[in-house]
Amino acid sequence: MSTTERAAQADRQLPRATLPVARSPVLVAAAVVVAAGLGARYGLTGWWAKYLGVALWDTLVYVLVLLVRPGWSMGRCVAGAVAIGWAVEFAQLTALPAWLSGQHIVLRWMFGIGFSPRDLPAYVAGALVGVAIHAILRGHRRRAAQGAG
Repeated sequence: MSTTERAAQADRQLPRATLPVARSPVLVAAAVVVAAGLGARYGLTGWWAKYLGVALWDTLVYVLVLLVRPGWSMGRCVAGAVAIGWAVEFAQLTALPAWLSGQHIVLRWMFGIGFSPRDLPAYVAGALVGVAIHAILRGHRRRAAQGAG
């Protein structure tokens, strides 16, 4: 039995909730989320640009958590993404994120410049979009494993 066949057999034996996702599609998803975020930032104005950008930022965090921990459940990934998003948001109560944001535009996108309690629900919404991406990727992985067997 080849390595690919053994991996497919092992995937079929895993419960659905623990089936890891392949990393290549996660990288593609990350690139799509970044493109969507930049599109929102530069293609929209006002409320939509701000909150869609915050939500997509946390969607990217979710996808990056999934990249680092491909076997994590959706619940763990949501908790991780929301915790990171909220930690960055609450850090904006200090001067450090504003200082970092002044150093480079990419750091500004990453850390923001000021705390807003209205951003907190947007992080949750973004993590939930991450769940949808996770479900799609897991379904793709499951179909690929079934097709290999």
